[in-house]
Amino acid sequence: MIYKKDILKDLLPPIIIRRLTGLFYGWHGNYSDWDSALAECTGYDSMSILDMVKQAALIVKNGKARYERDSVLFNDYYYNYPLLTALLYVSARQGNRLNVLDFGGSLGSSYYHCRSILSSVSEPRWNIVEQKLYVDSGIELFQDDILRFHYTVDECLADSLPDILILSSVLPYLREPYKVLESLMQKEFNYIFFDKMPFIKGQDRITVQKVNPEIYAASYPCWFFNENKFLQFINNKYSLIYQFDNQDRTNIKSVFRGYLFELKKLSPDLSV
Repeated sequence: MIYKKDILKDLLPPIIIRRLTGLFYGWHGNYSDWDSALAECTGYDSMSILDMVKQAALIVKNGKARYERDSVLFNDYYYNYPLLTALLYVSARQGNRLNVLDFGGSLGSSYYHCRSILSSVSEPRWNIVEQKLYVDSGIELFQDDILRFHYTVDECLADSLPDILILSSVLPYLREPYKVLESLMQKEFNYIFFDKMPFIKGQDRITVQKVNPEIYAASYPCWFFNENKFLQFINNKYSLIYQFDNQDRTNIKSVFRGYLFELKKLSPDLSV
């Protein structure tokens, strides 16, 4: 199992790291359509990737690592403060209750990352909607009274009514991200939290992401978005509460940002 290593980063300047990264893995191309990019990829749904993620998630569940991300284990005290802020903000406005829908939430990466901080929240519920193989494993190995797994959003909504929808690094890996987002917005979640959204200047761009083989061997299509287009799309129905910059970087000139939005009809005066 892989643990965080910073030795190379300590020895080489950041610009050299980025250039070396781009030579062997990272984001490449500017494809005319999703299928053209997909034809050059191995995909994300292989059993080998699931097995690695599952093993890492079990280690975290059993308290032998603090959290995992894409099967990589971490033992430091890093917290995703923008996400925690969003969860505590929503909880405060919901009478100290919290019901989350983590769309594309793997086997509970964000949940296990946040659970110690959210111990004071009453009646917590963390729902995950994922690919079938992940949901099968989630139900078998991880599901409990708080953490629940669902095959579809509608199945989740039939079981409970989440207050906040989390979309963390998920829209870039969908064939039709705006179509999916429109469908989710029609459900009128009170809040939507976006994290690790990649933006570039100019038009939306489809690339192929080649994963660092130290994590796992895989490649898949990945969108980079135009930020103004994205914000205009969201602002039709939601008001911006806050935004923040992520530390993620790629070999393509881009920025990564996140946002917390609130449904406009809840409290229009909170928009900025």
